[in-house]
Amino acid sequence: MIYKLLIVFLLSTFEIYAAIATALAFKLSPHVICTTTFIGGFVGVFLAAFLGDQIKAFISNLRKPKVQTQVKASAKEKIFKELWHKYGVFGVGFLGTFFLGGPAAIGVGYGFGVSGKQLLKWCLIAVTIRSVLFSYFFDFMVHIF
Repeated sequence: MIYKLLIVFLLSTFEIYAAIATALAFKLSPHVICTTTFIGGFVGVFLAAFLGDQIKAFISNLRKPKVQTQVKASAKEKIFKELWHKYGVFGVGFLGTFFLGGPAAIGVGYGFGVSGKQLLKWCLIAVTIRSVLFSYFFDFMVHIF
Protein backbone atom coordinates (compact mmCIF):
# COMPACT_ATOMS: atom_id res chain seq x y z
CA MET A 1 0.00 0.00 0.00
CA ILE A 2 2.85 2.37 0.81
CA TYR A 3 4.33 1.90 -2.66
CA LYS A 4 1.01 2.68 -4.30
CA LEU A 5 0.62 5.87 -2.28
CA LEU A 6 4.21 6.87 -3.00
CA ILE A 7 3.73 6.38 -6.74
CA VAL A 8 0.51 8.42 -6.75
CA PHE A 9 2.19 11.12 -4.64
CA LEU A 10 5.20 11.37 -6.96
CA LEU A 11 3.03 11.46 -10.07
CA SER A 12 0.82 14.18 -8.61
CA THR A 13 3.77 16.47 -8.00
CA PHE A 14 4.02 16.85 -11.77
CA GLU A 15 0.75 15.73 -13.37
CA ILE A 16 -2.46 15.04 -11.50
CA TYR A 17 -4.28 13.32 -14.37
CA ALA A 18 -1.72 10.54 -14.51
CA ALA A 19 -1.75 10.28 -10.71
CA ILE A 20 -5.53 9.90 -10.55
CA ALA A 21 -5.58 7.34 -13.36
CA THR A 22 -2.86 5.35 -11.62
CA ALA A 23 -4.67 5.55 -8.28
CA LEU A 24 -7.88 4.33 -9.87
CA ALA A 25 -5.96 1.44 -11.44
CA PHE A 26 -4.62 0.65 -7.95
CA LYS A 27 -8.28 0.67 -6.75
CA LEU A 28 -7.66 3.31 -4.08
CA SER A 29 -10.62 5.06 -2.47
CA PRO A 30 -11.49 8.58 -3.67
CA HIS A 31 -10.66 10.00 -0.24
CA VAL A 32 -7.14 8.57 -0.40
CA ILE A 33 -6.76 9.74 -4.00
CA CYS A 34 -7.90 13.25 -3.08
CA THR A 35 -5.58 13.50 -0.09
CA THR A 36 -2.56 12.07 -1.85
CA THR A 37 -2.93 14.18 -5.00
CA PHE A 38 -3.60 17.27 -2.88
CA ILE A 39 -0.40 16.82 -0.87
CA GLY A 40 1.61 15.86 -3.95
CA GLY A 41 0.30 18.85 -5.90
CA PHE A 42 1.23 21.22 -3.07
CA VAL A 43 4.74 19.77 -2.90
CA GLY A 44 5.17 20.12 -6.67
CA VAL A 45 4.01 23.74 -6.64
CA PHE A 46 6.24 24.66 -3.69
CA LEU A 47 9.27 22.96 -5.24
CA ALA A 48 8.73 24.75 -8.53
CA ALA A 49 8.14 28.11 -6.83
CA PHE A 50 11.06 28.00 -4.44
CA LEU A 51 13.55 26.33 -6.76
CA GLY A 52 12.39 28.31 -9.80
CA ASP A 53 15.03 31.02 -9.49
CA GLN A 54 17.82 28.45 -9.22
CA ILE A 55 16.46 26.50 -12.20
CA LYS A 56 16.10 29.70 -14.21
CA ALA A 57 19.71 30.67 -13.46
CA PHE A 58 20.95 27.19 -14.34
CA ILE A 59 19.14 27.17 -17.69
CA SER A 60 20.33 30.67 -18.56
CA ASN A 61 23.92 29.54 -17.96
CA LEU A 62 23.47 26.69 -20.43
CA ARG A 63 22.04 28.85 -23.19
CA LYS A 64 24.15 30.59 -25.71
CA PRO A 65 23.44 34.28 -26.15
CA LYS A 66 21.16 34.96 -29.08
CA VAL A 67 22.20 37.23 -31.86
CA GLN A 68 19.86 40.21 -31.99
CA THR A 69 17.99 39.80 -35.22
CA GLN A 70 14.44 40.45 -36.12
CA VAL A 71 12.80 37.08 -35.74
CA LYS A 72 9.14 36.64 -36.45
CA ALA A 73 7.25 35.30 -33.43
CA SER A 74 5.79 31.84 -33.79
CA ALA A 75 2.08 31.14 -33.49
CA LYS A 76 2.48 29.59 -30.02
CA GLU A 77 4.34 32.63 -28.75
CA LYS A 78 1.58 34.88 -30.01
CA ILE A 79 -1.08 32.76 -28.29
CA PHE A 80 0.78 32.75 -24.96
CA LYS A 81 1.33 36.50 -25.13
CA GLU A 82 -2.33 37.13 -25.92
CA LEU A 83 -3.40 34.92 -23.00
CA TRP A 84 -0.94 36.65 -20.75
CA HIS A 85 -2.21 40.09 -21.68
CA LYS A 86 -5.84 39.00 -21.41
CA TYR A 87 -5.78 37.02 -18.13
CA GLY A 88 -2.51 37.98 -16.41
CA VAL A 89 -1.35 36.20 -13.28
CA PHE A 90 -4.74 34.52 -12.77
CA GLY A 91 -4.58 32.96 -16.23
CA VAL A 92 -1.09 31.64 -15.82
CA GLY A 93 -1.46 30.55 -12.19
CA PHE A 94 -4.99 29.20 -12.03
CA LEU A 95 -5.86 28.20 -15.58
CA GLY A 96 -2.30 27.09 -16.32
CA THR A 97 -2.39 24.76 -13.34
CA PHE A 98 -5.61 23.20 -14.59
CA PHE A 99 -4.32 22.63 -18.12
CA LEU A 100 -0.55 22.24 -17.72
CA GLY A 101 0.02 21.36 -14.08
CA GLY A 102 1.39 23.43 -11.21
CA PRO A 103 5.12 23.27 -11.92
CA ALA A 104 4.59 23.96 -15.62
CA ALA A 105 2.35 26.94 -14.86
CA ILE A 106 4.97 28.38 -12.54
CA GLY A 107 7.62 27.85 -15.23
CA VAL A 108 5.51 29.69 -17.80
CA GLY A 109 4.88 32.45 -15.26
CA TYR A 110 8.59 32.81 -14.62
CA GLY A 111 9.05 33.08 -18.36
CA PHE A 112 6.70 36.08 -18.34
CA GLY A 113 8.58 37.62 -15.42
CA VAL A 114 5.99 37.04 -12.69
CA SER A 115 7.26 36.51 -9.14
CA GLY A 116 6.75 33.15 -7.50
CA LYS A 117 4.67 34.61 -4.66
CA GLN A 118 2.06 35.93 -7.07
CA LEU A 119 1.80 32.62 -8.87
CA LEU A 120 1.88 30.55 -5.71
CA LYS A 121 -1.50 31.74 -4.46
CA TRP A 122 -3.36 30.94 -7.69
CA CYS A 123 -1.56 27.65 -8.23
CA LEU A 124 -2.38 26.42 -4.71
CA ILE A 125 -6.04 27.34 -5.12
CA ALA A 126 -6.14 25.49 -8.44
CA VAL A 127 -4.37 22.43 -7.00
CA THR A 128 -6.91 22.27 -4.18
CA ILE A 129 -9.92 22.54 -6.48
CA ARG A 130 -8.42 20.22 -9.06
CA SER A 131 -7.55 17.50 -6.53
CA VAL A 132 -10.99 17.45 -4.95
CA LEU A 133 -12.96 17.84 -8.16
CA PHE A 134 -11.09 15.34 -10.31
CA SER A 135 -10.59 12.69 -7.62
CA TYR A 136 -14.29 12.33 -6.94
CA PHE A 137 -15.41 12.97 -10.51
CA PHE A 138 -13.20 10.30 -12.06
CA ASP A 139 -14.07 7.82 -9.30
CA PHE A 140 -17.75 8.49 -10.00
CA MET A 141 -17.19 8.00 -13.74
CA VAL A 142 -15.38 4.70 -13.18
CA HIS A 143 -18.30 3.38 -11.13
CA ILE A 144 -20.84 4.44 -13.74
CA PHE A 145 -19.15 2.54 -16.53
